[in-house]
Amino acid sequence: MTSPDRCSVNTLVEGVEADPVAGRVRWDPVHSLWNGGMMVVTVIFAPLSFSWSALMVFLLLTGASLLLGHSVGFHRRLIHRSFECPKWLEYTLVWVGTCVGMGGPFWMIRTHDLRDWAQRQPLCHDYLAHRRPMFKDAWWQMHCRLELDRPPAFDLGQVGQDRFYRFLERSWMLQQLPITGVLFVCGGWSWVVWGICVRISVSVTGHWFIGHLAHRTGPQTWLVNEAGVQAHDVPWAAIPTMGEAWHNNHHAFPGSARIGLYPSQSDWGYVFIQMLAALGWAWNIVLPEQLSRADVLTPVGRDGGSEKVVARWPVTGQMP
Repeated sequence: MTSPDRCSVNTLVEGVEADPVAGRVRWDPVHSLWNGGMMVVTVIFAPLSFSWSALMVFLLLTGASLLLGHSVGFHRRLIHRSFECPKWLEYTLVWVGTCVGMGGPFWMIRTHDLRDWAQRQPLCHDYLAHRRPMFKDAWWQMHCRLELDRPPAFDLGQVGQDRFYRFLERSWMLQQLPITGVLFVCGGWSWVVWGICVRISVSVTGHWFIGHLAHRTGPQTWLVNEAGVQAHDVPWAAIPTMGEAWHNNHHAFPGSARIGLYPSQSDWGYVFIQMLAALGWAWNIVLPEQLSRADVLTPVGRDGGSEKVVARWPVTGQMP
């Protein structure tokens, strides 16, 4: 059965006067102090507290939180609704996503959907397009916010009324406390520094860095017609981002649960969703061939030409 088009910007309400261009970048003290504090602790104390066990804790927690929380919980489930799952599982995945340390679920949805909407317009603000030089874009994205003169409205629907998500939105920083307690009991301050501060700093900085590259340079398979900002793939980052680095594919098929479309494109987020499906914990999984995108996409070639792309993109049932 063909799925409905999941490619719309789900929570944004575009008024006739909404303008993605006119606005100014302001310092965001909450995220700036949070992100800056994690970076300072990482730079000063990570070398002093290094141990091999702490490094393993960092790698395991970072990988698990980016896979389960950021990629599957926040992005593919909460934002794009690209698969269905039990409510308890959705809550668990979104809690893990909150523990990544970038922000609460409502902030993540609004930030994503504003950028998604703006990049589809013929013009948008440089902040939303990652057009400024790298260091300025880093300051903007991790320490500032954009205040549009005529912003669109948002309607979070049932998610916005959900008591658990409202709690996570209010307490997203405090969600690190139980993890901190467990790490301290098991491994002392070394595990706390690497399992909390280094993990958050690397996740936040890495999220910005891959996003910056994904809108600047790299391979492309598709162009989105009439969009002022086009996406690129960042192949070397496919594994650490759990498949999210195939960003050109994602712009082309934003409602798809599978982002790595070709056999050579690693997509561990989609592999995890397939594992959930095998357990009966995920269903109605949306794939590219179920989305009506022919009228809005122009193939620009891959592996020698656009005809091969058109013939190969609906790849189903294959593990990356």
